Amino acid sequence: MIEAVPKLVEHIRAEMNKAVVGQEDLKTQCMLALLCRSHALVEGVPGVAKTLTVKALSRLLRLEFQRVQATSDLMPSDVVGTNVLNLSNSTFQLHQGPVFTDLLLVDEVNRMPPRTQAALLECMEEHQVTIDGTRYPLSPFFTVFATQNPIEFEGTYPLPEAQLDRFLLKIHVPYPEEQNEVRLLSNVQAGFESRELDQMGLVAADPELLKQAQLETKSVTVQESLFRYIVQIARRTREWPSLSLGASPRAAVSLLAVAKGVAAMDGRDYLIPDDVKQAATPVLRHRIVLKPEADLEGVTPDQVLQDVLRAVEVPK
Repeated sequence: MIEAVPKLVEHIRAEMNKAVVGQEDLKTQCMLALLCRSHALVEGVPGVAKTLTVKALSRLLRLEFQRVQATSDLMPSDVVGTNVLNLSNSTFQLHQGPVFTDLLLVDEVNRMPPRTQAALLECMEEHQVTIDGTRYPLSPFFTVFATQNPIEFEGTYPLPEAQLDRFLLKIHVPYPEEQNEVRLLSNVQAGFESRELDQMGLVAADPELLKQAQLETKSVTVQESLFRYIVQIARRTREWPSLSLGASPRAAVSLLAVAKGVAAMDGRDYLIPDDVKQAATPVLRHRIVLKPEADLEGVTPDQVLQDVLRAVEVPK
């Protein structure tokens, strides 16, 4: 029976509205990443509440928060940490990097050089760090929210497919709707300050609620026909005429996990095709590659995925 997930989601949404106006898809998909114990790539122009959302989420769930501002000269040791000589006793001690946290926000991740991007791979996939041959476990809640600007490409290093595949979701953050933007200005006029989360009266959830919600999400029942439906969607992308790279088997596993999260957030302990459809775009949009001619014609990954979903027969 699904109880903890709806309770947690209702609490987070109500409290998050005190800090973030609108951006409901961003809030929902960030919660999905946490429920599925994975990571999210958050793409949007500056100033649309990406950082504020993650910071507020950490407060509401009582999770430790760290932030890395990616630059072209950032070294792997700046992210994972390094051993430092203690002159008082002539021994090396671990100086932990920002990955030793619960929620890690990597701002403008595509400004990291490839070597530093690669340092995140083990952290994201294995939930551990290897420093000088010694493995160090990370927090069981370790989640990376990496942001990137879709417009500014000067001085960036595009994420390779292997790195993109580590992200469970790619979240598009649009400009807010007009009424929400007006409400934001009204809040600012009334004294709202995004840097002062402590003054917003955010009420944190029970720390055990997230653990229970993650267990409930994992326990959602899936029928055999829906396994086939997910696989057919992934396989169809591999032969789609406008794509040069389709979804991998790991993409299908991710689609299953997020679809279960969607079902749990709806209060159901079983999966339906609509859950898969809702999860497909954010899960697959960064795992497929358009052919150059399709890209030149202005076709987007989201459009292709909607066409694929229409082409695959829905199980009864």
